[in-house]
Amino acid sequence: MTTEKTMRRPQTHYHLPLLALIAGLTMAFAGCSHQANTSYQGYVEGKFVYVGSPQGGRLTRLAVTRGETIAVSHPLFSLDQEPEAAAARQAEQSLRVSQARLTDLQTGKRPPEVDVTRAQLMQALAEKKKSVDILKSYESQYAAGGVALTDLITARTAVETNTALVRQLESELVVAALPARDQQLKAQAEQVAADRAALEQATWKLQQKQIASPRGGLVFDTLYREGEWVAAGNPVVQVLPPENLEVRFFVPESLVGNLKLGQDISVHCDGCSSEVPAAITFISTQCEYTPPVIYSNESRSKLVFMVIAKPPVEKATFLHPGQPVEVTLQ
Repeated sequence: MTTEKTMRRPQTHYHLPLLALIAGLTMAFAGCSHQANTSYQGYVEGKFVYVGSPQGGRLTRLAVTRGETIAVSHPLFSLDQEPEAAAARQAEQSLRVSQARLTDLQTGKRPPEVDVTRAQLMQALAEKKKSVDILKSYESQYAAGGVALTDLITARTAVETNTALVRQLESELVVAALPARDQQLKAQAEQVAADRAALEQATWKLQQKQIASPRGGLVFDTLYREGEWVAAGNPVVQVLPPENLEVRFFVPESLVGNLKLGQDISVHCDGCSSEVPAAITFISTQCEYTPPVIYSNESRSKLVFMVIAKPPVEKATFLHPGQPVEVTLQ
């Protein structure tokens, strides 16, 4: 027993300095782990522009390729446009017909038609003069007993008939110089407006068969191949404008109150040659659990707030959707 105690005593004294050193290092590491952290994990989010056509049809031409950078109004794709082109031609022809009809109603009869009526009037005037002369001759002869009463009556009737015909043709000349009635003109003008609207609609539908890019940026993906049928409204090209890239990161509850909109941050990503600057544009008001995409032992089971920041357009091309990043507050 004495031997055992004697042997233990020097062994116990030998480990005391080592235990003290280990305890000190442990406390030092623990202190370091509780230091304030200014870097936070996040990822890049891209808001895509899905470009399609309101008209369906067969894809005849795909003018862009995946990964290509394009400008605004760059041609994207074309669909079969023969049905819409035929409808536009029909609407254009209908508009021409209705406009010609309106012009005709506004100008009255054509000059050749007026000339025919005028010639008929001259003939009627001659017949009237002739019948008047015959009536005068019959009246003088009737007084002398040279003609019968029936002949005199026939001569008077001829004068009345020719006089009425002259008045009729004179009225026809007046009417021939007049346009159509106001109601007819109004109805035809409305028909012209309706045909013009139909032409505009047909032209618009035809234009929707050739689609250009509404935004400049990266062609992230093409969703159809040439020759395939594209239903109306289905996106054909997926475009990612650089201004639609944003950085989403998460901060603890204790820090969210110190953040403000417009605050500058620095974004670091693997493969980036330098830090990418950004400015905070959104601070969530709802807390959530740390997303699995940025899971770590230090942040597990903690409630955090999502913060969104936007980099400048000229720097956004260095970032890619889904890319993990590290954000440093400034």
